[in-house]
Amino acid sequence: MKVIGTVGLPGSGKGEAADVARDAGVPVVTMGDVIRAECRSRGLDPAEHHGEIAKALRDEEGLDAIAARSLPLIETELETSDVVLVDGLRSEYELDRFEEAYGDEFVLVSIEAPFDLRAERLSDRGRDDSDVDREALREREERELGFGMGEVMDRADVVVENTESLERFRERIRTLLREGPDAVESDDPETEREAEGNA
Repeated sequence: MKVIGTVGLPGSGKGEAADVARDAGVPVVTMGDVIRAECRSRGLDPAEHHGEIAKALRDEEGLDAIAARSLPLIETELETSDVVLVDGLRSEYELDRFEEAYGDEFVLVSIEAPFDLRAERLSDRGRDDSDVDREALREREERELGFGMGEVMDRADVVVENTESLERFRERIRTLLREGPDAVESDDPETEREAEGNA
C-alpha cells in the first residue's frame, strides 16, 4: 500500500479522514485543490467557478484530467513518505488512472453514511449551506452518482461506514493508515446503500 484514495458523498467523512492522515504525518493530495489552483491560474474565483473549471479541464485534457494532474503532486510526496492519501475521487476514469499508475499499491476506500446523517453533519458545519436543503442535496448526490461516483464506490477495496462516534471513525482510519486495508474490517456496502435508498 503506497497510495490510498478516498471516495464518498458530501458529509460522509472524507475531510475527517484527511485530517486524521495529516495528524498521523501522512501527506494528503486533495483533488479539489487541483481545480482550485486552475481557477486561480485563469483569474477566476474557485468558490464560483469550481464546477465549470472541473468540466473544462476534463473537456480539454480528458476525463481523467484531475487524476493526471494529481500524479506529480503524489510523486513529490512519495519522495519523503511511504504513504500518501488522495482525497476525493469522483469517476472511474480517475480510479483507472491511479490503478494504472500504482497497481496493487493503490487502495480505494469508500467512506459511507446514511443520507440523513450526512445532511445533519452538513448542517452542523456552519458554512453558507448550514441550512441544508435536503431535496437539493439529494439531487446533487444523484447527479454525482450518475456521473460515476457510484461505480467508484462499488469498486472500493475497503468500505468504512462512518455511523458511530467520531473517535471510532478516526481510529478505523488510523488503523488503515498504520496497518493497511486488511486490518480494517470492510463494512457491507449493500446494506449501507439499501439504507441510503430507504432514507
